[in-house]
Amino acid sequence: MRPVHTALAVLVAAVWGVNFVVIEIGLDHFPPLLLSALRFLAAALPAVFFVGRPKVAWKWILGVGAALGIAKFGLLFTGMAAGMPAGLSSLVLQIQAVFTAVLAAVVLRERPGRVRVAGMGVALAGIAVAAVDGGTSGPVLGFVLVVAAAACWGVSNVLTRRASPPDALNFMVWVCAVPVLPLFALSLLLEGPERDLAALRALDWSGAAVIGYVAWVSTVFGFGAWGYLLRRYPASSVAPFSLLVPVFGMSSAALVLGESVSGTRWLAAALLVGGVALTSLTPARRSDRTGVGPDRTGVGPDVSAGSPPAAAVASPVP
Repeated sequence: MRPVHTALAVLVAAVWGVNFVVIEIGLDHFPPLLLSALRFLAAALPAVFFVGRPKVAWKWILGVGAALGIAKFGLLFTGMAAGMPAGLSSLVLQIQAVFTAVLAAVVLRERPGRVRVAGMGVALAGIAVAAVDGGTSGPVLGFVLVVAAAACWGVSNVLTRRASPPDALNFMVWVCAVPVLPLFALSLLLEGPERDLAALRALDWSGAAVIGYVAWVSTVFGFGAWGYLLRRYPASSVAPFSLLVPVFGMSSAALVLGESVSGTRWLAAALLVGGVALTSLTPARRSDRTGVGPDRTGVGPDVSAGSPPAAAVASPVP
């Protein structure tokens, strides 16, 4: 990669890592589901009027919007609101690579080799260590919700791989439009109109800056830049930079929020990052029994030998 593109990849990883700290600050201003709804509203409008019509079938946009926007972010924000630390959330969420690999094996027939299976085991060991650390520093419910968010992220990764959008930014903007109304409805139902109205009436520059960052910097810029890099370089060259996200997440949480990073958490980080690297970056192999190759419709992925796994081509946007 050219130095300027390497710097761009590191910048995107830093943006996404710091995003967890910004979310934590935003949860002081808004209920979690309302914050998630505002994030997608700001990301979708007015961008949908400038990116053109969707370039993939609506079923993929609706599917990814539901799995990523409603389920993943709803669970993540709720888990962090329940007390899951920002730095630990940025780390635990990376287990999505294991969920993605398992789902890709079932749905896309990407047969995991021994190295990928070993990577899954190492990553799961990291989650076990993180669970021990989380049990001493935060509520179990928050930890479980973030793991569930990672599972939903895995679903959206496989759907995105299946959709194979030719324009990543166009796809992401339209995906952002899907969860807006459902999240507002869930917020009114579960968080209550009084709480939502109080948060909106108290909106100040700090709260507006949070929405601007998570919507435009993290989502629109981050995903657009990541898609740009994936169009210019192989996924195997771009995907490793996503492993920097929890590094920036944990570091910024320690610096800005004063979160302590114990030796146990660093061990969990080493196991998770190492396991995710093995799981995400090892080439997928075609199933000999099914003989699955490129999708004859011209829409699906090529899961023939040497294709990057679904976890490698999906954006790790938090």
